[in-house]
Amino acid sequence: MSRPGLAALLSFFIPGVGQIYNGDILRGVFWLIITPGFWLGTGGILGWVCHIIAAATAYNRAEDKERMRYGMG
Repeated sequence: MSRPGLAALLSFFIPGVGQIYNGDILRGVFWLIITPGFWLGTGGILGWVCHIIAAATAYNRAEDKERMRYGMG
């Protein structure tokens, strides 16, 4: 069972780990590769954007999985 807050926190600190925690392995690998690329490629400017997007998507996916598990959506 995925907990949205934990998934978001994991993915904020290490982008992609929250997705892997949710069971979305390919999405997690995507963020693990893309985020450092944006950090290095933009001198850090878009690295934060990737961190926030990764955390938000991990949170949303965990919420969706929770809703489906309990039949609320």
